[in-house]
Amino acid sequence: MNKELQTNFIAEIKAKVRQAQYDALKIVNVHLINLYWEIGKSISEKQSESWGKAIVPTLSKELQKEFPGVGGFSTTNLWLMAQFYNEYQGIENLQPLVGEISWTKHIVILNKCKDNLERKFYILATKKHGWTKSVLIHQIENKTYEKYLLNQTNFEQTLPDSIKNQAHLAVKDEYTFDFLNLSDKHSESQLENALVQNIRSFLLEMGNQFTFVGNQFKLEIDGKEYFIDLLLYHRQLQCLVAVELKIGEFIPEYKGKMEFYLSLLNDKIKLPNENDSIGIIICKEKNRTVVEYSLKSSSMPIGVASYKTTSQLPKEYKKLLPNEKEIIKRIDENFG
Repeated sequence: MNKELQTNFIAEIKAKVRQAQYDALKIVNVHLINLYWEIGKSISEKQSESWGKAIVPTLSKELQKEFPGVGGFSTTNLWLMAQFYNEYQGIENLQPLVGEISWTKHIVILNKCKDNLERKFYILATKKHGWTKSVLIHQIENKTYEKYLLNQTNFEQTLPDSIKNQAHLAVKDEYTFDFLNLSDKHSESQLENALVQNIRSFLLEMGNQFTFVGNQFKLEIDGKEYFIDLLLYHRQLQCLVAVELKIGEFIPEYKGKMEFYLSLLNDKIKLPNENDSIGIIICKEKNRTVVEYSLKSSSMPIGVASYKTTSQLPKEYKKLLPNEKEIIKRIDENFG
């Protein structure tokens, strides 16, 4: 038998085994979450019948004695099941999603997020992007929900329907580079070099679908050289992403420069099977109205974001969020 054919055959069988294991784990997870839901429901109902709190420690002890090899029946976990049921039951946006992610991730979301739409966002994002527990915690603490809802792009007008909703999730309104240890006064080259030196943390902050292509990426036209600060690639969107870094406030002229870079990337660098390139301009500050008017006149897909080097979120962020109807629409579109 041809060695290459044999290798491919074995690889196919391994892939089928892995897929079967993954499918089996998904089924087990759904059954486990449904069991916890039913236990939480039963505890909640008994509490409403004026049963004392002592029933939960007693139940925990009996379950652990009856099922010694099965974890998850501690007193704390049983109370979490009751909280899970009480807070999700009857909530149209949440109840159908209870089987979508693991119990440990549900508990993170339950404890760290109090808004139901925020919980829905993180459940769906965790499922779609395959976030681990530690990544999920990082995303919540970094206010990813607010940053995605408030992002400023022109993707609605410049990208095809097939990718524009996914593209909205690829750009945040603000990026947190608190891992850089930069002083308040730093140059663009210092910012760029620090991001490259901390590339893993940078890509985690950008999103788990980004890969690093290079910095000071050279483009040539008629003997002249131009350099893009950072060039990334987005695996799901299948496109190059040009990132320009600015240590001051956004000005409309930055949009023109980015359009120039995107045109060159599309003509000279992108592969035939790839989508058109996207640009992200990351500035120290931005005026939202100036950004809005600047992007209106562009036919190239561009997003404008700000960055900070501390993890503190501006208080006005919550006030800027769209209304509930718009939030539901955007979540459903992006994760549908």
